[in-house]
Amino acid sequence: MKQVVIFGGTGFIGTHTAQRLLQETSIEQVVLTDIALPRTDPYASALQSALQSGKARFIQHDVRQPVPLSALPKADLIFNFAAIHREPGHEPREYFETNLLGATNVCDYATAIDCRHIVFTSSISPYGPSEESRHEGSLPVPETPYGGSKLAAEKMHIAWQAAAPQRKLLIVRPGVVFGPGESGNVTRLVHSLAKGYFVYMGNKETRKAGGYVKELTNVFLFGINYQIKNGEGVTLMNFSMRPTPALSEYVDAICKVGGIRRSPLSIPRKLLLGVSYPIDFVAGIFRVKQPISPTRIRKLYHSTNIEARRLQELGFAYRYTLEEAFEDWKNDKPEDFRR
Repeated sequence: MKQVVIFGGTGFIGTHTAQRLLQETSIEQVVLTDIALPRTDPYASALQSALQSGKARFIQHDVRQPVPLSALPKADLIFNFAAIHREPGHEPREYFETNLLGATNVCDYATAIDCRHIVFTSSISPYGPSEESRHEGSLPVPETPYGGSKLAAEKMHIAWQAAAPQRKLLIVRPGVVFGPGESGNVTRLVHSLAKGYFVYMGNKETRKAGGYVKELTNVFLFGINYQIKNGEGVTLMNFSMRPTPALSEYVDAICKVGGIRRSPLSIPRKLLLGVSYPIDFVAGIFRVKQPISPTRIRKLYHSTNIEARRLQELGFAYRYTLEEAFEDWKNDKPEDFRR
């Protein structure tokens, strides 16, 4: 693997993946392709150094547009992270527009330069919410536009691989991925616990599939090496801690790492859901961003009990426990845990 191109390379997962790849001696250069500029946070210092030295490059491009072949190198390995994924936050058509056009353009680029290996990050959203355990053999039943768009994008990448038997495709379906720079639900959970306003809403034992971003980068390399060694054309892997943590386990780990001794209160779900509607309505009128929306409340209540069965079967060794993951996050970005 001499040249690696990462679409969505300046995003949360892209930034951490680039930094992990830069540790590999077999890689000559990592090229980040994205709309947004590379991150300048302290946790991304290794990437900043690589950009200055030429070990990494940044090329600004909207993945919804055809990839300019003259601007990008002939990649030996492609990562496709480019996607719209926040729920809520976008119109239904936007998920399909970005995620499907992105899949088309990335696969067309791979075909044009004869790249034979793509890593595509999908999501556990195609499974739909479930209290029962789901695994790679379970039937996907997406219930949201995002989940549907991701499942369709998987099929488009699979069609690319099927067109030439020497091609390899690694599809990873991660649960919620957390760590420094995430700025999503787990970051909000950390902030709410540190500042003392987190409450359970009858969802203490709700299971939420998820894992640390640096563990996910290890999974990528594990899957790539497995495919190279065994010649498997299409490999599908879920990614989550094992077993799937309950919300209370996330809370306990964060509190221990952050030195938080307060016990969160618990309020009825119906009460919180009822309050969320007028808050969301008023916020919408004044175009104010706020974390209390009916969609987000429902997501917090429903379990995503996803089993990373393929990783277990192949003998993947996890490097981080839940507590170790939050400890490492705190070391990289301590301001997220400040009270």
